[in-house]
Amino acid sequence: MLPLTVIIFVYNKIDDSKAKIAQLSIQNTIYVDAKRTADFQMTRGINHILDNEGNEDDIIAFLLDRNLPVDEIEAANLAEEIINNPPKQGFLTISNALQWRLQYRRVISLAGQEEGLINIYRAN
Repeated sequence: MLPLTVIIFVYNKIDDSKAKIAQLSIQNTIYVDAKRTADFQMTRGINHILDNEGNEDDIIAFLLDRNLPVDEIEAANLAEEIINNPPKQGFLTISNALQWRLQYRRVISLAGQEEGLINIYRAN
C-alpha cells in the first residue's frame, strides 16, 4: 500500500435551511506530505524505542500493546520493516476505535513550522 498525501481544508459552514443552501468559507488549506501522514503518538513511540536501541521484540510488543488489528505474525513483519526503514515523525492523530478517524488539530497548529506540513492558504 502506498502512503497517501493529504490536503486538509478547514472551513466554516453556514446552512440556510429555508433556501436549502450552504455556504463554505475556507479558513485554511494545508498540504501534508505522504511521509508525514502517520499517527503522531505511534511514530513518536516507535522512534523512541529505536533511539533507545530497541529490537524487533520491543517493536512487536509496542504494536500489540496499541491494539492494532494485526496478529503476531503480521506484527513481526511490520517490526522487521520498521527496523529496516524507521518512520519519519507523523503528525496526524488516528483513532482506531470501531472506525478509523483522523483528527487534524496538530497539523493545523504546526502547518508551516514542520517539514512536510505546508500551509497553502490561510484566510485573514
